[in-house]
Amino acid sequence: MAFFASLALRASLPLPLLIFLAEVCVVTLCTVRIIFVSRGLKVFAAVLGFFEISIWLFAIGQIMQNLSSVSCYLAFAAGFTLGNYLGILIETKLAIGMVMLRIVTHRDAVALIDRLKLAGYGVTSIDAQGGTGAVKIVFTVIKRKELPNVVALVRTFDARAFYSVDEIRETWAGIFPSASGQATDGLAKLPRVFSWAKAAKTSTRVTALCAGTTRKAA
Repeated sequence: MAFFASLALRASLPLPLLIFLAEVCVVTLCTVRIIFVSRGLKVFAAVLGFFEISIWLFAIGQIMQNLSSVSCYLAFAAGFTLGNYLGILIETKLAIGMVMLRIVTHRDAVALIDRLKLAGYGVTSIDAQGGTGAVKIVFTVIKRKELPNVVALVRTFDARAFYSVDEIRETWAGIFPSASGQATDGLAKLPRVFSWAKAAKTSTRVTALCAGTTRKAA
């Protein structure tokens, strides 16, 4: 807190403005940190929490020293308001995490499925019955930052198609586009230790089966 106080003196800025800027930083970091916690990003959340509480101590310290200053109260409230907006805006721009896109269309979805596969996305489709007749439901799991591109592709295929987006906390395996634009199997990225463990487990089973067979023969 002493660091921020000395910084304030050097900057020679009005106290309400400093409180406003500090609270904007605090609430922005807090909003992003909470979203990181919900995504399971523990390290990033912890680092943001450190800076968040450090700046908050400065802001609340200045408020407690100037309890009779209405301008400080207003600056604190304004900073809190703007910080919420900026935090959500920053998180939206970062677009961290995965989402599941669910598409419902009355049209034959073969062309859409082929386009998604060509773009490197894994696709699952089922036939279903909607309120107005037979429909095709297409599921695909994608990165949040790629959602606008995939939605544009869906709209090009069928402007009247219904779609919904669900947040996903964790995924396993699957098919996703690689940096080269080609589809890759998520299991192929696993460390070799998993394949070694699987091979060792299989070898143990085979040895046990052979031992059992030998005892029966004896």
